Amino acid sequence: MLDLATLSLFSLAALLLTITPGPDMLLMTARTLSQGRYSGFATLAGIQTGTYLHALAAALGLSQLMRMVPLAYDGVRIAGALYLLWLAIQTLRSPATAAATDQPSPLRMGLVYRQGLLCNVLNPKMALFVLALFPQFTHPAAGSMVLQFLLLATVLNLIGLVVNGVVILLAHQVMRRMRGQAPRRWPRYLLGSVFGGLALRMLWPAGR
Repeated sequence: MLDLATLSLFSLAALLLTITPGPDMLLMTARTLSQGRYSGFATLAGIQTGTYLHALAAALGLSQLMRMVPLAYDGVRIAGALYLLWLAIQTLRSPATAAATDQPSPLRMGLVYRQGLLCNVLNPKMALFVLALFPQFTHPAAGSMVLQFLLLATVLNLIGLVVNGVVILLAHQVMRRMRGQAPRRWPRYLLGSVFGGLALRMLWPAGR
């Protein structure tokens, strides 16, 4: 298994990457501001499950297709962008309601979780990120590559849980202060705009 020095170095790299604002942090923040902290954490759970799937795919060599076959990369990229656009349209068409603050239903949390998962899984940039970063901290002599990749994904997720958990809780406090001071439509406009913006970012060729 990986030694402590390797895990410490990876943890530092993961921390620096996690505290840098990106699409995942933006999505979790928008979810929290529009639907409450439970939706923010459900989105985080979906994203982190996706991280495990990307790590498993990289360990098994499946992610190499993204690098070797441009058509595969573009196919996943376009599918992800279309899914985000569909979420944007569905969000903007939903009834205007105040931001959620009550205990959410398990059904809705399951839906939010799945959306976070699919947003992560259908992001080929995440697959290439894992493929580029993780092998730098793994060693064939240290045992199963699958277990090593999953261990690194666990470290990344634990750090992400702390950093993004703080962001979600801060966003929830902002949401509570804004309650009643903004139009009832703002939550869906905010979340819909984030979905649409992420879709356009994914479609932009220069972002590859």
